[in-house]
Amino acid sequence: MIRFRYFFKYLLLGILALTIAISQPCMILAEQVSKQAQQRQAEVLNHKGQRQLDLGQTAEAFETWQQATKLYERLKDTEGITGTLINQNVALQAMGLHLRACKIVVKALKFDTEICATSLLEPANSTKRLLDAEINKLNPIPVHLLGLQNLGNVLRQLGKLSQSELVLKKTLSIAQQLHNFDISAILLSLNNTGKSLYQQARDKYSWIEEPVFQKETFNFIQKQALKLLNDYQSLINIPTTPIGIRLQAQLQRLSLLLDFQKWLTAESNSGNTQLAGVQTKINQQIQPSVDNILKNAFAFSELPASQSIYSKLNFANSLNQISDEQLHSVALQYAESALQMAKSTKNQRLMSNAFGTLGKLEKQPERSLYYLEQAMTLAQSIQAFDIAYEWQHELGLEYYKQGKYDKALKAYSAAINNLTQVRDNLLASNADLQFSFYEKVEPVYREYMRLLLSSPNPNLELVIQTNEQLQIAELENFLKCGKLDVVALNKLQSLPNTTAIIHIIDLGDRIEVIAQSSNHYIVRNSVDAKSIRSHVKNLLDILQSPKLFSINKSLITSSYQKLYSSLIAPIKTHIPSSGTIVFVLDTSFQSLPMGLLHDGKNYLIKQYSVAEALGSKIRSPKSLSKNQFTALIAGLSKESPSFNDKNAPKGLKPLSGVVAEVADVKKETTSSTVLLNENFTSLQFQKELTKNDFPIVHISTHGQFSSNSDKTVFLAYDKAINILEFDSLLKGKVQSNENAIELLVLSACQTAKGNKRSILGIAGVAAQAGTQSVIASLWLVDEGSTAVLMQEFYKGLKNGLTKAEALRQAQLSLSSNSKYTHPYFWAGFVLVGGWL
Repeated sequence: MIRFRYFFKYLLLGILALTIAISQPCMILAEQVSKQAQQRQAEVLNHKGQRQLDLGQTAEAFETWQQATKLYERLKDTEGITGTLINQNVALQAMGLHLRACKIVVKALKFDTEICATSLLEPANSTKRLLDAEINKLNPIPVHLLGLQNLGNVLRQLGKLSQSELVLKKTLSIAQQLHNFDISAILLSLNNTGKSLYQQARDKYSWIEEPVFQKETFNFIQKQALKLLNDYQSLINIPTTPIGIRLQAQLQRLSLLLDFQKWLTAESNSGNTQLAGVQTKINQQIQPSVDNILKNAFAFSELPASQSIYSKLNFANSLNQISDEQLHSVALQYAESALQMAKSTKNQRLMSNAFGTLGKLEKQPERSLYYLEQAMTLAQSIQAFDIAYEWQHELGLEYYKQGKYDKALKAYSAAINNLTQVRDNLLASNADLQFSFYEKVEPVYREYMRLLLSSPNPNLELVIQTNEQLQIAELENFLKCGKLDVVALNKLQSLPNTTAIIHIIDLGDRIEVIAQSSNHYIVRNSVDAKSIRSHVKNLLDILQSPKLFSINKSLITSSYQKLYSSLIAPIKTHIPSSGTIVFVLDTSFQSLPMGLLHDGKNYLIKQYSVAEALGSKIRSPKSLSKNQFTALIAGLSKESPSFNDKNAPKGLKPLSGVVAEVADVKKETTSSTVLLNENFTSLQFQKELTKNDFPIVHISTHGQFSSNSDKTVFLAYDKAINILEFDSLLKGKVQSNENAIELLVLSACQTAKGNKRSILGIAGVAAQAGTQSVIASLWLVDEGSTAVLMQEFYKGLKNGLTKAEALRQAQLSLSSNSKYTHPYFWAGFVLVGGWL
């Protein structure tokens, strides 16, 4: 029995062992089958996502690829995870969600996420170094190259063009070392980034005014355009270039030819005779370029649906720029074909783009309105504000042509609301990414103001509001600093009864003067622009002349008298007889000190203190209190390494009078810290600002205000501090109003020659400093008179005067001194921002 019992026990153990031995391979086999099933399922999802994307179903494609990524993560398939994350990035780009797309592709490549950071002020060079290091660590396999190409594309979409160019050049270099790797897509992406760099320079050229900076940009535009035209053609000529990529290159090249031709024509019309040969060569290439695309029209059908739609619309828009009725008919055919394809995808964004393009192309007014209304409705339904504003703008123009003024006003109002919304979103997510301001943004505001003012009883408050929106949009565009936290002038409460705000708005053929008193009474004066433009130009030439001090002051006074009689005299009885006038000046007036306006007997500052603003304040104005006379005083009196900085003004000389000025300001303030010459380095300046609270910052050094933010600088001992860098110097300082700078004085800076937008630079410094007020000089003033003026100004502040009144009294004191009666000595100083 005992033996039997043991036998039975061991028999059971043997059966159990045999069962385990047999079942374990079955379990392993089942697991392998499951893995294979999941692998197949992931591959099916990957292909499904691609089909959905090709059909324009971008949101669905993104979700499908998310599911595929999860399966690959379960399978621990690194290459599968990377590939589907890259695909997710492509879908997000198609939806216009570029920041998310960037973060996804960076995750796929296992790069540092700081690469997608939106701040412009952490300089591009640091991001480029980070990118360079990350790429060097990457294995050179096809999926990584695909990821890098997509990273280059999304960085371009985010406006990070130098970083995009770096990534794509590195990608091309790696791909060229691999055997039989098709580099055509990378070449196309690299050329497209080059085209964006060209377009960025084109935009900049439209608003840079100083001849020296214009010449730099002019040379870059010409060189870049010619290089890109050759690069696109080289890609087109490669026999192995796929049909779809060849078509994309042809379309991009045609649009570049037309844009470059437009720029060359504008330059030739403005008197540039050097471009005739280049212009002829470009003109000769346009028709053959069109013919080549038409000859290979079948290539459009080789593209995925969404790409095909955008390509047809791109071609239609290009054809519409050529003065040829036959080509206009062809453009309509392509746009209509794109619309039919868009309808089949049921993608509302694609349909909106197709309807909108047809609306712009269609010459029959009623059909044009129908298409544009359809485009706008679709864009609004999916909250695509970035295209909705464009169709509303087009609708406004079309309604106006047809005499439907009420509808035109509504369309423009809606366009500005959407434009504001999309700019806010762009600035909040990425300050680098900007609309082409002077081509796409500014005209909407100015046309709306013209339309409002064409009414028999115009809504002047709305005109003021629109002008303020335009001024702030211009400042944000200039700074590329994100959305400014501002207070509109007409919303300011409890202002003294003696304050008036005067808007001078340039609408081309008319100069509109709108004055608003503290009781909100508004009066308007409309002036024929031709009658005063010559005086404005004459004054700019005189005031920016290096020999200003020797020019007879009667020449200055006579032009200012003409401006006064045209602009101010008709509204004089509607504003207070004394107090402060705050001027909101349009571009052409911003480098003219308004205190010099002359009524035939006296300058304006004899009666009023004067301040200037760009439509809004950084913070509501308030006066300095008695205990706020602690100052950081920085000065540069001798030649230093910063004189050789590439952004420093040329021909600088030491400012020996700075030593006396610094000493005088120190006497008039309390508990002040002085940084002079070698001690005034950018690093020491930053340290002092960071560790101490200085309500007043006084800087006496060379500098300039330019229409180019890169060239708006002031000189420390070691380097030129750029306006954009100034923000990073002050980080943490402007986080709270309590620690913000109340008054910033820049006493030896000047307006760059030829610049009509000096206030943009001065207000930009204020915005970056988070300061209440800035006092700066529009020209390089005599050192001796500046020291006297500054001493008088600080005395006035200590005696309780407002900033505007203290400056006024200092200027009057100087002008009554027999040594300094000429406006050169005292009139160049302007107060921008809070005047209390």
